[in-house]
Amino acid sequence: MKYLVTGGAGFIGANFVKYMLRKYKEINIVVLDKLTYAGNLGTIREELKDSRVSFVKGDICNKELVENIFMNHDIDYVVNFAAESHVDRSIEDPGIFLKTNILGTQTLMDVAKAHWSIGKDEKGYPVYKEGKKFLQVSTDEVYGTLERDIPEGQPLVDNGQLTVDNGLSLDELKDLFENREVMPKVFGTEFFTEKRGLDPRSPYATSKTGADMLVRAYDETYHFPVNVTRCSNNYGPYHFPEKLIPLIIKNILEGKNLPVYGDGKQVRDWLYVEDHCKGIDMVINGGRLGEAYNIGGFNEEQNINIVKLTIDTVRKLIVDSGELKVKDQYKNVVKCPLEKINYELITHVQDRLGHDARYAIDPAKTVKELGFYPETPFTVGIEKTIKWYLDNQEWVNEVVSGDYQKYYAEMYGKK
Repeated sequence: MKYLVTGGAGFIGANFVKYMLRKYKEINIVVLDKLTYAGNLGTIREELKDSRVSFVKGDICNKELVENIFMNHDIDYVVNFAAESHVDRSIEDPGIFLKTNILGTQTLMDVAKAHWSIGKDEKGYPVYKEGKKFLQVSTDEVYGTLERDIPEGQPLVDNGQLTVDNGLSLDELKDLFENREVMPKVFGTEFFTEKRGLDPRSPYATSKTGADMLVRAYDETYHFPVNVTRCSNNYGPYHFPEKLIPLIIKNILEGKNLPVYGDGKQVRDWLYVEDHCKGIDMVINGGRLGEAYNIGGFNEEQNINIVKLTIDTVRKLIVDSGELKVKDQYKNVVKCPLEKINYELITHVQDRLGHDARYAIDPAKTVKELGFYPETPFTVGIEKTIKWYLDNQEWVNEVVSGDYQKYYAEMYGKK
């Protein structure tokens, strides 16, 4: 099978490429990436040595370039990760988000539709070659925001509201999480299901909603073979340090202030990136055409608590047990005195404009139809993530040079 993975040098796309190469021997992947601020070839350096992988630098809005890829590689699946993806950047410059996230998606679909069509049916709808699919990777932010009506959270199985729409019983939920030491918490009685209307609140979310609706329109109008996946907040290796967790890890190690928007009580559902990749693979291979599937982590938590847990976990990993000193292997990584790594680094900054209160994915449809299980609890995933950053400082130093310094100053320098 031949995959076109757009945005494959970015965070989730690169992890997907790595996951698919590990899982499948008979696979060929073309990575198309514009290599903007968050795309880095160093992220897929080893994968580019694999004969199954080809790389093309370019823009998904470039129709001629995309056509050449289809002609040269006979693509079976398109997995579209390519997107402008940071809310803060979308507030500063919405236009580039609309261009890339909507018009870029249209370009990809138009080219795929032309190359996969083999005729028309009796009603005039296009007929496509077997085994083709366009998968649009989207976000839970298209659903809008939810009430934080359980302010301190409660165990998930104590809340009878989660499964009303999609049908997981209490016993099924308990079975799903029987291997977790701590039952997941929820901070509200409502959840994002695929049946919920789209209600975006930021320019970024609006651009992703526009793309989702366009994909839906191609399904209805052209019977184009599509799926949409909508994920919660991802974290894990190779995450560009503009997002909360990698930014906090980097600043902790340098003894810098840890910027937290507003009171920090915004709630997000956290999904370990490898679990997300597994879910996408399941949708590609088993998802019903035309359907959207939520992929969530069942890891709701307030941002301020995420920051505190990250501080605690960094200290746990870098401190030599029994001695209050940094482990020898991390002496060149930790750039500040050990005693400075504490909650006093937390600095509350002006809240983001229109900051959504709570995101919470209900992935019951994906669980029931495809057998998806978000197997990584946050306490395990955050430790794996921090350990990766500690052991891969060369990658971190490479991606934070140049444009990153300017971005950081603009976002946090005056707040």
